[in-house]
Amino acid sequence: MGSNRKTAVAVGVLFLLAMVTSLLGGLWLESIFEAPEALETISTNSTQVISAVLLELVNGIAVVGIAVLMYPIFKKQHEALALGYVAFRIIEAVIIIAAVISPLVLVSLSQEYPAAGSATGAEFQMTADAILAARTMLVGQILGIFFSLAALIFYYLLYCSALLPRFIAVWGFISVALVLIWNLLELSGISIPAGMIFAVSMILNEVFLGFWLIVRGFNQSAIANLSVVPN
Repeated sequence: MGSNRKTAVAVGVLFLLAMVTSLLGGLWLESIFEAPEALETISTNSTQVISAVLLELVNGIAVVGIAVLMYPIFKKQHEALALGYVAFRIIEAVIIIAAVISPLVLVSLSQEYPAAGSATGAEFQMTADAILAARTMLVGQILGIFFSLAALIFYYLLYCSALLPRFIAVWGFISVALVLIWNLLELSGISIPAGMIFAVSMILNEVFLGFWLIVRGFNQSAIANLSVVPN
């Protein structure tokens, strides 16, 4: 198997890994955090919380891995944008790491909560609410914006280089636009109850992209054309 084929398979696996870990980790945590008595629920499900945190950390590693593996190929198309893609993916990973700190703090807080009196317990709950609000801002809004910026660069370079069929890149552009609109609306204070529907196209696109890379790999003629493009 050639190096480009290995890269395609590795990137495909990382796309699927990032998607699975982000969805499972996020949904797992949200199911606990949305409970009426969040601290009590976290206290009795601390193992689940820690497991979900590990999944989100794997997601952070995967998104950086995708950018690092694609950089040598993308830089032949446009080195500055290739560097920008890596930078935005690193920022995305940093936000993910910042977001997973809150569940760990809540686990520690939940262990002390049962022994607290009614007055102290109310303070604990207020602290937990503030931590959850900060995580919601990071994961629900800011993370989505940096993800979208990275994805726009990715699909632009993918389209220009023709490494994959261009319909995948066009599909990606449309999906990113929907995610970006959703996040900007949320950031502006406009809450959309069924907002997750905006992300469905993106999820399907990245899953399709991952399997395509694993099964079909890159367009070899496009790779050959990139090799003669001056930096």
